[in-house]
Order: sequence, then C-alpha cells, then structure tokens
Amino acid sequence: MPLTAPRLSATELSQRILEMATTGVYRESIFEAFQPFATKRTVRTAIAQAKQFGLYSVRGLRDPELGTYYQVDPDRYASFQSMLRAAVSLDAEEDLAARIVLSTRVIRSMVAIAGASAIALLLLGGGCLLTGHLHSGRLAWAVAASLGLLWAMQRQLARSLL
Repeated sequence: MPLTAPRLSATELSQRILEMATTGVYRESIFEAFQPFATKRTVRTAIAQAKQFGLYSVRGLRDPELGTYYQVDPDRYASFQSMLRAAVSLDAEEDLAARIVLSTRVIRSMVAIAGASAIALLLLGGGCLLTGHLHSGRLAWAVAASLGLLWAMQRQLARSLL
C-alpha cells in the first residue's frame, strides 16, 4: 500500500466536484474531501473549471466556517453533457473535460495570434511608409486591416462560445 495517495488532475477533480455538487456541497468540504489527492491550488482551479460546466454558488447558504455553498444547475449540466457526447467522439481513455479545456486554450491562442499579427503588420507598414517604401507600407496596412477584421470576428465568436 503506497504511503501517498495518487494525485488527481484539475479536470478529474472538476468532474468529481460536479458530482458532489449535484446534491450541494460547501467549499471547505471540497477541500477536505480532496486533501489527500490534490493541493488547495489544484482544487481551486478545478472549482473554476467546474463553473464552466454548470457549478454555481448559492449566496443565501454561505457559511462563515464552511465557506461558499455550491450546487449544479441540473438542466444546464445535463444539456451540456448530452451536447458534448453527441458532438465529440471520444476514445475510451480520453478525458472530455481535459479536451474541452485544451480546446478553450487553442481558441484563445488563435485569437491572440491574429491580434498580435495585425498589430505587427500595422507597425511594419508604418515603418515602411516612414522609410519611403510606399507600396510595401500600403500593402502591409491592407493586410493588417484584413487581419484586424479577422481578429475582431474571431474575438466575437470566441466570446459567444466561451
């Protein structure tokens, strides 16, 4: 028998927190339940992830010693889970929550890259215009405007998805 319990990832903790919160659970109880399996920081991250899947706090049931009281919106959680199962095919060993978190990071990275590219081309075009390369400067600004438009559209779509 190992002396230390196996560590759980934030995504595994999120799933377990959602299961616990279907009947309601206090924040301090979550920390106590997962103390052997994760650090407080990992549990906090897992709680933040679980909020994306339907976890919410009930202000009226907050306790000074036990902290925030959490519950899961059953309709939102069930519809979200059924939608994900229908839309995403998973292998037996894949973790659905980990895949969603990774997809979120990829979407945010794509939006950031488009914005940074637009700004870089805008500056490059300005530099070209200042050095007398009018055609190159105008071309860089035209591409920067196109990327800026693409960035704005990506950002709007990402906001509605995330």
